[in-house]
This record gives sequence, C-alpha cells and structure tokens, in this order.
Amino acid sequence: MMDIGSFDGPVMVFGGPYSNFQATTALLDEARTRNIPATHIICTGDIVAYCGDAQETLDAIREAGIHVVMGNCEESLGEDKQDCGCGFEEGSACDLLSVKWFDHARNALNDSAKNWMHGLPRRLFFEMSGKGIAVIHGGAEEISRFIFRSTPSDDKRREISSLGVDGVIAGHCGLPFTENIDGQIWHNAGVIGMPANDATPRTWFSILTPRDGGIDFTHHALVYDHQMAARRMAEEKLPDAYGTCLVSGLWPNMDILPTAEQKQKGRALMPGHHFWI
Repeated sequence: MMDIGSFDGPVMVFGGPYSNFQATTALLDEARTRNIPATHIICTGDIVAYCGDAQETLDAIREAGIHVVMGNCEESLGEDKQDCGCGFEEGSACDLLSVKWFDHARNALNDSAKNWMHGLPRRLFFEMSGKGIAVIHGGAEEISRFIFRSTPSDDKRREISSLGVDGVIAGHCGLPFTENIDGQIWHNAGVIGMPANDATPRTWFSILTPRDGGIDFTHHALVYDHQMAARRMAEEKLPDAYGTCLVSGLWPNMDILPTAEQKQKGRALMPGHHFWI
C-alpha cells in the first residue's frame, strides 16, 4: 500500500473519468477554483473506458500530477488483456457493449500510457484528523468487486478490517455514497465520466475536509459540457447507448445494480454531507 502522507487541508476525490475529456477538464478546473493542489486530489481509477477521448483524458490526468489508484481498466490495458475486467456477467448488455469501447481505448492509447497504467499502485493510504484511510478501486482483494450502498455492512466491515484501516475510499460501482459502519467509514465519490442513473447529466465527486474532531465528507455534482462529450462518442463511432446516457442521465441497462439501486433509477441525487467523528 503506497503511503501518500497526512493531509491537513481539503482533499478532492473522484472516480471513473471513463475517457470523458470534457468532464475531466471541468473537474480539474473545479479543483483550481477551490484552490485544491494536485497533491490533494485522488482518483479511484478507470481513467479510460466508455467515452471518446482515451489518450487525451489520460494525458490530462498524468499532466495534472494527481494521485491515482489502479482500476480494472488500468490493469487490463496495462497488461494488454483482451477485455476490460469490469466484472460484468458474461453475455450481459454491459459485457457486450464493453467489447467495442475497450477495443477503441486499447487502440487509442500509446505505449507510454499503457506502461504508466501498469505501474499504478493498487492501494493508497493517507491520514486525516487521526484517521487512517485506504483508497482502493473495487474491493480490497478483488479489483472489480461492486460494492454499493445496499451491499451488506458486514461485507464492508470485513473489507475495512482486511486493510487494517479506519475507513475506505473506493470506486468502481459508479454511484456516490457514504456509510458509517460502527464508527468506520466506507466512501464512494461516484464517477465523473458517466451520470449516476438519476436522469440528470451531472456527474459526481467529493471533498474531504479535516475539522476539529473529525472529517467532513461532502458529495458534489459536476456540471460540464456533456453534449460535446456525447458528440465525441458519436464521432468515434462508439456505442450509442452510452452517448445517449451522457445526455439523458439514465444508464442503458442496470445489469450490475442490486434491487435497491435499481429502484433509485431516475431520482435526481442531491449533494450529500456526512461528518465522521
């Protein structure tokens, strides 16, 4: 686990840029507006995926100099695997759609990008307000494990215990949430590259702020030029289903979602707040 130090100021966290260059530049602009330096920004992985600008998005992340944990897409592209390793059920709509966007991403990226992905850490660690926090992509041992708000707390508790920390920041599932589990925390900032299936084109990031006695977790919506991102997907002849999603805010299917998350389809998310003592 790579130790990135102790933070006494705000930290921005986001996941899944997904080759969405427009969302990525908007997120980095947001950090500059908030005076959050690159050393205080963390990405939970999957820089490259569904959208149309794989190389440009990865270059923007690299040039920004932020912290990045390896996601399953970085693992697959860095090791020149034949699929994204997302954990989709074989034959599902997500699995079938992934063939085209993964092939597009693999062909778009240069060798330098793939080598950089291959060298990313699988786990990060930092301290804030006396708490030890691990950053992973999916699960502690399974990089493509989907962990949602509705995932049993006992499962999250075991993941946290296996990492030997007070809390975990994870990505992969695509939906933002924060859960306090008997004084420990499981936090997912959401992703910036695709909407949260809430019928709005907004995407999500979070900010952790150290306070007296704890840490303030706040979820924030990111507004960006989603129409341009959708046009870029069309220009690259990527699946219409995901290009439409960028505009409608609704996922093309819910193969990966548990029943509880399926029932939230189309309900606009509101910025959230949690104070961890």
